[in-house]
Amino acid sequence: MKVAITSTGNTLESNLDQRFGRCAYFVVYDTDTKAFEFIPNPNIDAEQGAGPASVNLVASRDVQKIISGEFGMKVKPILDSLKIQMVVLKDPEKQIKDIIEMLKH
Repeated sequence: MKVAITSTGNTLESNLDQRFGRCAYFVVYDTDTKAFEFIPNPNIDAEQGAGPASVNLVASRDVQKIISGEFGMKVKPILDSLKIQMVVLKDPEKQIKDIIEMLKH
């Protein structure tokens, strides 16, 4: 299964970004192969529509689950229709490597 994690930077030591649509990076982690890739979010400075545009970006990577600090109201119905699970993690200090470790168990 592929999981997208919102990240403040492009290293495993980066923290979870609390914003979904305007996060700095998405980390796409494959729980089967243990591979991951950092994708810069082109929607970080979008005037509007950052959330739906970010959904399109991660959905194009066949993600089945997204972990972020929060999701905007426009995003929830889109993710529901795509059958992508939202996981809210209210811990801005949590590092990407720790979240990946949690996904392994």
